[in-house]
Amino acid sequence: MLEVDREQVLAHRIAAQGLHREVADAAALAVFDLGLQSTQRDTAAISLAARLPGPVTEESFAEDPRFVLAWTHRGAPHFHRATEIGQVTAALVPLGEDDAMARMGWQRKQVEAAGTSATDALFTAAKAIRKVVTRTMTKGAVSEAVTRIIPDGLSYWCRGCQATHILEQLMRLAAIHGGVRLEAGAQPATLAPLTGRPRMRTTPDPAAATAVVRDYLRLHGPATPSEAADFVGTKVTVARRMWPDDLVEVRVAGRTAYLPESDVDALADPPEPDLVRLLPPWDPFLQSRDRALLVPDRARQKEVWRILGNPGALLVGGEVAGVWRSKGSGRKRLDFTITAFDPLPPAARAAAEAEAERVAATRGFADLRVTWS
Repeated sequence: MLEVDREQVLAHRIAAQGLHREVADAAALAVFDLGLQSTQRDTAAISLAARLPGPVTEESFAEDPRFVLAWTHRGAPHFHRATEIGQVTAALVPLGEDDAMARMGWQRKQVEAAGTSATDALFTAAKAIRKVVTRTMTKGAVSEAVTRIIPDGLSYWCRGCQATHILEQLMRLAAIHGGVRLEAGAQPATLAPLTGRPRMRTTPDPAAATAVVRDYLRLHGPATPSEAADFVGTKVTVARRMWPDDLVEVRVAGRTAYLPESDVDALADPPEPDLVRLLPPWDPFLQSRDRALLVPDRARQKEVWRILGNPGALLVGGEVAGVWRSKGSGRKRLDFTITAFDPLPPAARAAAEAEAERVAATRGFADLRVTWS
């Protein structure tokens, strides 16, 4: 059995996720095999800027027809290759009622209280969304229209809006099955029918579900069934039903994890991560579920992954070496604050400031002011 240390694992993931900037075409980046999360405006484009050698702008990426933005894994918005959205949708059909209920996440109790199965709730909502969204519509307008035609138990009274809404997680999980995407860059959140809107599929596709787990292990491995389940948003017992059969065991810092057999050589001898990158919140590198391996110090974990308002991460030589935040001054200047966990050599600081310039250009700012704290 191959035995590796955490530095070797991190070097492998950095290479697997394209952070060496050896791929010039965004669509060829392996991170799109799982999808690129876009929870906050500009974050997906900044993730690309950390991986592509050429310039990236949020506007050009949002308008690129090769990608589709949709609520997919865990109900979070992800960019996917447009040619693969059908396979992504198939992978998101629950493998059973236990899987469907697990994916409801924090709203499981509300679905249970509705007196319906999670599977029925999912596809009832999907049918309603498909019926309502025949054109581009704001999320609020969709929610209002869908709420009128779904069972009462699948909606709730929102005191802030003084209106009744479909359960948030239910809407996010059902939208892709209803053939609906998100408009990239739109504020407020806006939905529209998928191009060529496929028929709704309700039959599970175990092979497609397994492909998601395999891609997770390729990009975030070696990993465990528990970590894969957390990424998918399901139970460990369900993740084991999705488990690929072409895996090998690897010992990582004394524990057993798994990796596709085809990736063992790459893990055994990864390229040196001699680089500096500024990663946005929810960047794929930060999406690995073994946070203690990424950032062993618990106090620093709390700085990188906050309950609210995650910062970006400073990656130096294979380690998360600090965090960063930015604030725009109008549309002219971007004020950038970098907080290093430990003192950095001058070359690393200079490289981080050069990366800050890339982030500013990606966000459309001509002027930049960097402050170290």
